[in-house]
Amino acid sequence: MQRAAKCALRPDLSLVFCPSSVRNCRAVNRVNGSVLCRRYSVLPPPRDKEEKAMLDSMLRVDHAGEYGANRIYAGQMAVLGRTQTGPLIQHMWDQEKIHLEKFNEILGEHRVRPTLLLPLWNIAGFALGACTALLGKEGAMACTVSVEESISEHYNSQIRTLMETDPERYTELLQIIKEFRDDEIEHHDTGLEHDAESVPGYFLLKTAIQVGCKAAIYISQRI
Repeated sequence: MQRAAKCALRPDLSLVFCPSSVRNCRAVNRVNGSVLCRRYSVLPPPRDKEEKAMLDSMLRVDHAGEYGANRIYAGQMAVLGRTQTGPLIQHMWDQEKIHLEKFNEILGEHRVRPTLLLPLWNIAGFALGACTALLGKEGAMACTVSVEESISEHYNSQIRTLMETDPERYTELLQIIKEFRDDEIEHHDTGLEHDAESVPGYFLLKTAIQVGCKAAIYISQRI
């Protein structure tokens, strides 16, 4: 049974993310500028324990990544929020908030346990964002480039896995991941456009951050 409701339209996304009272919606029609939504299930019922374990791990790490990204931008805003760079960081953070909200909904609907290390990512993410922001706009943008490159590569890996497994079965999940991946690439490119590479020790900083991201991905998939 379909359930229609007005939703917040993201003009840069084909997906439309609705208020919490209307969970898991997408645009199906526009009438006089409004958006109609319908309920749908992002994930099909798992066929077996192996498929459930794969999807749980995938969703767990995606949620952890978006949670960490939110904390990084929070740290950057704590330092640079009142500077000329503040609105740019806020824009990227607002998009990450949408990502996190969506994964919160999916985890709740499908009873997937978040990583046990969220308290650690809370502190580590904020600290990384704040410390790199103390290097100035260039440091914050270097952090953004490093993190978003890692996340977009991880999303691409998941897209390949789902496409090779059964793309029709995972249509909704693939659409969400692709949309979020495109946001991450946009953030990466924004960082490069705003002098990320000009921070002293850029390549060393980028390497260190990405090593940390890979470790966080590996751990969050399993714990």
